[in-house]
Amino acid sequence: MFYSIFKYLDEATDLPGMGMFQYISFRSAAAIILSLLIAIVFGKRIIRMLQRHQIGETVRDLGLEGQLQKKGTPTMGGIIIILAVVVPVLLFGKLSNVYIQLMLVSTVWLGLIGGLDDYIKVFRHNKEGLNGRFKIVGQVGLGIIVGSVMWLSDDIVVCDKVVETQQVTYIEQDGSTETFDNERVISTMPKKTTETSIPFLKNTELNYNVFTGGNDTAAWILYILVAIFIITAVSNGANLTDGLDGLLTGVSVPIVLVLGILAYLSGHIVYSDYLNIMYIPDSGELIVFAAAFAGALVGFLWYNSFPAQIFMGDTGSLTIGGIIAVFALCIRKELLLPLLCGVFLVEALSVMIQVSYFKYTKRKYGEGRRVFLMSPLHHHYQKKGIFETKIMIRFFIISLLLSALTLVTLKIR
Repeated sequence: MFYSIFKYLDEATDLPGMGMFQYISFRSAAAIILSLLIAIVFGKRIIRMLQRHQIGETVRDLGLEGQLQKKGTPTMGGIIIILAVVVPVLLFGKLSNVYIQLMLVSTVWLGLIGGLDDYIKVFRHNKEGLNGRFKIVGQVGLGIIVGSVMWLSDDIVVCDKVVETQQVTYIEQDGSTETFDNERVISTMPKKTTETSIPFLKNTELNYNVFTGGNDTAAWILYILVAIFIITAVSNGANLTDGLDGLLTGVSVPIVLVLGILAYLSGHIVYSDYLNIMYIPDSGELIVFAAAFAGALVGFLWYNSFPAQIFMGDTGSLTIGGIIAVFALCIRKELLLPLLCGVFLVEALSVMIQVSYFKYTKRKYGEGRRVFLMSPLHHHYQKKGIFETKIMIRFFIISLLLSALTLVTLKIR
């Protein structure tokens, strides 16, 4: 909103400072500051409101140390995160940008699904919450929306760079000359494509039409199916990771910062050319969203760190995972998610391995056996007697390492 207002004032008046809202860097800084303030200032009021209405966590006794002490802690704290993301983006984002529109729709959509799940748990006293099939339907619906917009919107394109090669001659001090080729981008050619970046490979993109014999329509249908899978997998992986105070929040911050950096580089023609990555016009605006999202997570950690004063619930966890997935799809970096979101992946795999092995051994031996003491994986370490704050910090360090490795893939190719 401020972008359009100050752009008009900059063009209509000579007042100093009106042009600062045209800079993504300024609006991103403003977004992260405002999101932090909203999460910290209004977060306290929301916690008190939830306490007054007795909207607290219902805890099943799983034999974990300190678990029952958390009973009654306010839940549905994802409202704080969503509020701290949406408000700064509405104020400082370029609302005509299709990527910003897509991220806002995704945030609200997933927030409603998670909120409905928490509502059923708290107010209907149903510990299972929203039926898993309905969650999947909601995630599939968002995947269809995202994939269809990426397909049908004329504003979502990838640009091939037209490069001009010039010979440059340098004269050394001893009078000798050295000639080499200098390349520079002179224009771009936009195109609708299902291409996505492949990690570790230079000047190579995966086009989904290779799986459809070159049929572009079938390739876009395949792309929508991929979008559905990624959104469902990452949002559920984040949901499984949310099990200790500050765990999901802390793990997600490095992920969001890396996605913001990748969005800025992909939307900048000079940097994308230098790094030999896909140039995606207007995707740089996503850095404003990433800044607000990172600020919201850090602000929420103010209250969610051990001992937690509030839990995010599915309102927050499904939203966090879904936002990360949609963001990666927008900047064509979804193949980086297994590395970048490695913690989510391992948490989800631990549950799949545990359940599969238990069912297999029950059929074969008549009694179910387990690989882990408890799943998801963070509960396995908790059962081993490791204090939850130490588990949270170690998972955060791992996420930080994986995020750094993800950035390194820009050069290791």
